[in-house]
Amino acid sequence: MKIKLAIPAIAAAALLALTGCTNADGVEREQVSTDVIEGIKADPAAVKLLPADVAESGELRIGVNPNYAPIEYKDENGVAIGWGIDLGDAVAAKLGLTPKWEHMNFDSIIPRVQEGGLDMSSSSFTDTVERQKSVDFVNYLNAGSQWAAKVGEDVDPENACGLTVAVKATTIQEQTELPARSEKCVAAGKEPIEILILDQQPEVTQAVIDGRAVAFSADSPVSGDAAVQLSDQIELVGEVFDAAPYGLVTPKDSELTKAVQAAMQSLMDDGTYLEILTSAGAQDGALTEATINAGEK
Repeated sequence: MKIKLAIPAIAAAALLALTGCTNADGVEREQVSTDVIEGIKADPAAVKLLPADVAESGELRIGVNPNYAPIEYKDENGVAIGWGIDLGDAVAAKLGLTPKWEHMNFDSIIPRVQEGGLDMSSSSFTDTVERQKSVDFVNYLNAGSQWAAKVGEDVDPENACGLTVAVKATTIQEQTELPARSEKCVAAGKEPIEILILDQQPEVTQAVIDGRAVAFSADSPVSGDAAVQLSDQIELVGEVFDAAPYGLVTPKDSELTKAVQAAMQSLMDDGTYLEILTSAGAQDGALTEATINAGEK
């Protein structure tokens, strides 16, 4: 499925209640007003689906790796913000629970959900068949991959053999996309792609700015945000490709998956979901149905 590029629309959401926030990377981005989240009422049908232990705790433990602007990242005080955080807060509100956010490495999140240390994750997870073996996904957005390069660089994602491309560790781009492109180069008798793997997305972007890599590959909302916020240094190259659903991560075959699905569907139905996405310019990837495990790759 082809989707449009979703990038922050700072000037666009005049009809929404927005506030500006300066963040740890020094960039000011629009945020949905806290009034939107605080005004959400619990959905009795969704609450009824909660596992007894979660309902009794009164909390929803949510894991996040907050360095993937504009979806989840830290403000200047180290607090996780972004529209992915807003969605997690909104789901918790629909379930009548208080969100308890835990910051951790991206590759630690699924194991923590599996072992019962987390109830859910809202951290830009692409729903894949391989990941579905370990956890469930409540789908809430379609997003693809998008390359970005230093302004003025002549980079073609379809002809990147022998070049250095930066990527965030444990992402789909690092685990699947770039290795496949590199193998294709080798099969054609060309030099492989040199994959520069870094732990944090800001490091990935900086590697391109510094010239350590000619381009980076990331989820389309992230690449789009970099191209907007750093327009004098970073530009998009090529088209959005490999569109796939994002999903909130929940324990495999759990009652909680159904409860989270019902909460997300309630947010979609009452307009809150679209309001949150529109505040960040991410509405082009919006869904109308909260499916489970829709990823097919």
